[in-house]
Amino acid sequence: MDLGTIFLSETVGTAMLLLLGGGVVANVALVKSKGFNGGTLMVNFGWGLAVFAGILVSYKSGAHLNPAVSIAQLILGNIDFPQFLIYVLAQMVGAIIGAVLVYLAYKNHFDEEPEPAAKLGVFSTGPAIRSYGWNFVTEVIATFVLVFVIIGIGNGKSPSELGALPVALLVVGIGASLGGPTGYAINPARDLGPRIAHAFLPIKGKGGSDWGYAWVPVVGPLVGGALAAFASMALLPMA
Repeated sequence: MDLGTIFLSETVGTAMLLLLGGGVVANVALVKSKGFNGGTLMVNFGWGLAVFAGILVSYKSGAHLNPAVSIAQLILGNIDFPQFLIYVLAQMVGAIIGAVLVYLAYKNHFDEEPEPAAKLGVFSTGPAIRSYGWNFVTEVIATFVLVFVIIGIGNGKSPSELGALPVALLVVGIGASLGGPTGYAINPARDLGPRIAHAFLPIKGKGGSDWGYAWVPVVGPLVGGALAAFASMALLPMA
């Protein structure tokens, strides 16, 4: 697969993922939105459907949409290192684009929202109880589950080869069971790209971007994805 195809496909897919995923958070979190206070399950299902849509429009690249998935595919030998770098770059670009589109769609609601934390929460995750070490552990475990099950379902194949629905339902399940402590980033691009967008967008009364926490949803998922790849070699022998 050529690098240009990877870049375009992953950019489009990740932008769709963040537009719909960030959009459901905005719908639930921002005042005067029709989905205001829709609850955690609404967010979980919204993110699952965002993954579903993202996979469908990025099938040409294998629909990684997540550096944690890409690092696992690198370890398993399904992609090489230059491809890995293009995957991650495209995922970051797509995540920023998707976050900007959410801002444009909800511009009036961002202006009306009085709480900076609610605005930041549309773009990036944050812990329910701030404890960097334990927050890191949570992200490692949740991402391990994501990547390990993807590998198990697909016998080592990429998400697009599994079908979008199983991965979407997996994301809903992870959110419902392991999402409470940190908001389950389970994807470095999903958190870092929109956090960068939050930092540069002219959001009224936005406050800070919480860079002190930003390493947790980046490093934790990368570690979880890598551990899942290594564990799969021993526990999920490929046919």
